[in-house]
Amino acid sequence: MMQTQGLGRVVVLFGGSSAEREVSLRSGAAVLAALERSGVDVIGYDPADGGLVGLEALAPDRVFIALHGRGGEDGTLQGALELLGIPYTGSGVLASALGMDKQRTKLVWQALGLPTPESLMLAADSNWDEIVATLGLPLIVKPVHEGSTLGITIVDSRETLEAAYREAARYDARVMAERFISGEEYTVSLLDDHVLPAIRVEVPSGFYDYEAKYNSNDTRYHLPCGLDAEQEAALGALCRQAFEAVGGEGWGRVDVMRDAQGRFWLIEVNTSPGMTDHSLVPQAAAHAGIGFDELVLRILRTTLEPHQA
Repeated sequence: MMQTQGLGRVVVLFGGSSAEREVSLRSGAAVLAALERSGVDVIGYDPADGGLVGLEALAPDRVFIALHGRGGEDGTLQGALELLGIPYTGSGVLASALGMDKQRTKLVWQALGLPTPESLMLAADSNWDEIVATLGLPLIVKPVHEGSTLGITIVDSRETLEAAYREAARYDARVMAERFISGEEYTVSLLDDHVLPAIRVEVPSGFYDYEAKYNSNDTRYHLPCGLDAEQEAALGALCRQAFEAVGGEGWGRVDVMRDAQGRFWLIEVNTSPGMTDHSLVPQAAAHAGIGFDELVLRILRTTLEPHQA
């Protein structure tokens, strides 16, 4: 068992008020139970109940962020914790804010020459014909600042594009359309300086949506992922580069598509990934010989080092 000395009082932050609250509650409960099993002085706290004042009253020496989405993963909480002088898990302010913004993440990747599908910003008065002409069909419409595939639609026809925009706009004022990559979906988890084994995600419906991620027992997670050693090493190197490009630290996950020609395309970065029983980081860690309790402790121990940014 990993050493727990020097960690002090730990508060696990979960719940919150984002659209991903229910997933966060499940992640936080799993993390809290793991730390309790490891003998850590730990308490769970939902910031929706008492905000930062309630967190300060708990006098934490460090916090484990198990919040997902806005208000927990987007840099705002990270900035508050910096001002309070409380060490926290995951990426710092800049990387958290950037990683939450899918469009600006893509701009950084594009500036560095990293492969990511072409995209366009949408508005209520967009020329839908021009969008289709530029990106082709099918294309994918998504809220810029949402996670867990909330508000995402695969658009197969010009006639359904505007409705897809309206659906995404329910979640976010900023909506984007992206060229759809048809092929295999992979996800690569990063833990401190280590790239964990890639996972290939296979969904019977063909779309890894909220139901497939968190509730379905039909989703298949291929570990090993099926790539040869050279291909998997190249994928891991690409994902590490993509994560570091946005300033990612501690731990995270990068989602990738592989097209019919075998080319990898970066889709998004997650700076506070899920830690539920269906989640991908724990699965990748387990395949690398890292049990869930050890994984949680290793993530927590990254708080002993100051953020780089």
